Amino acid sequence: MKRGTRLTHLDKAGAANMVDVSAKAVTERLAVAEGAVKMAPATLDAIRAGDAKKGDVIGTARIAGIMAAKRTHELIPLCHPLGLTKVTVDIEPDDDLPGLRVRATAKVAGKTGVEMEALTAVSVACLTIYDMAKAIDRGMAITAVRLLEKRGGRSGTWKAPAT
Repeated sequence: MKRGTRLTHLDKAGAANMVDVSAKAVTERLAVAEGAVKMAPATLDAIRAGDAKKGDVIGTARIAGIMAAKRTHELIPLCHPLGLTKVTVDIEPDDDLPGLRVRATAKVAGKTGVEMEALTAVSVACLTIYDMAKAIDRGMAITAVRLLEKRGGRSGTWKAPAT
């Protein structure tokens, strides 16, 4: 089978297994993911003003995303535990949504990629935003969670097509 046409976490019998990465080279790896939380304009205004009852929505979501990236292997059954070298979570208001845009970058020097860590960081940051602002707006929507870029390893660099 050509590369990318089979599921790497399934053995020949179809059973789920953790991929053996012991023969892979240690390389610098990076992944960038994004997502968004759409909300009512008044909700975005309240978050900007710091008026959410639970406190600093953006600061708390940033920390939650970083913590989640570090625990990805505990959440996704077949992920390898990684010694992450860097995780950033950036959250920016966007009046055009309206809402908050979330972007996470994860880095490691390792034998396997960090795509799941970046995606987990974005997802948990978005969930935290929802949790902290749901008293104001239960109609918020978490949207557009996706991988933007990955670098390193045998497959090299991949970038998502522009949307």
